[in-house]
Amino acid sequence: MRKKELYEKVIDYFRESMPVAETELHYNNPFELLIAVILSAQCTDKRVNMITPPLYRDFPTPEALAASTPETIYEYIRSVSYPNNKAKHLVGMAQMLVKDFRSEVPDTLEELVKLPGVGRKTANVIQSVVFNKAAMAVDTHVFRVSHRIGLVPETCTTPLATEKYLMKYIPKDTVPTAHHWLILHGRYVCTARSPKCGQCGLNGLCRYSLKTV
Repeated sequence: MRKKELYEKVIDYFRESMPVAETELHYNNPFELLIAVILSAQCTDKRVNMITPPLYRDFPTPEALAASTPETIYEYIRSVSYPNNKAKHLVGMAQMLVKDFRSEVPDTLEELVKLPGVGRKTANVIQSVVFNKAAMAVDTHVFRVSHRIGLVPETCTTPLATEKYLMKYIPKDTVPTAHHWLILHGRYVCTARSPKCGQCGLNGLCRYSLKTV
């Protein structure tokens, strides 16, 4: 099957089986989502959603968070992975938003990655979810699922290579939703251990299922 045809079949399947696909992180505005995405690195969305309500309540603006200290923020986020580093990143991020961006979350990759705790993946999430831009954030789920299905060749060994390859074939207006399709499929069906191939509508189409027949 040609790559273009595979992409069309996969996109059609997800469009039908998952018409609503969006982030599972809870947030009310771009600033809160930026906090949540920074916290979600190597941590589950479920855990992040448990700890963010008091953080959002007590530090509702970049100014409020910028005036705090990493030691104070640590007490709010101590149950996430790497709380010391993330506390420093959150305060530093807020301070830079106030100082350099008029307390507004920027909308470009180049500006977002200047913020402490924000790498390319986080920047792409913000661009996609907040600003509906054609940006593909490649996390562990997107990387695994796109390889298993066969959307990308095995030579795409890095998140950046995977991102660039996916962007070649997924229509721009579909990219923001496709990002969530791949994440949610990886989270609940194409799991890292014991993928649920018997429950998957892509079974028999994807590279992984064909290898295991």
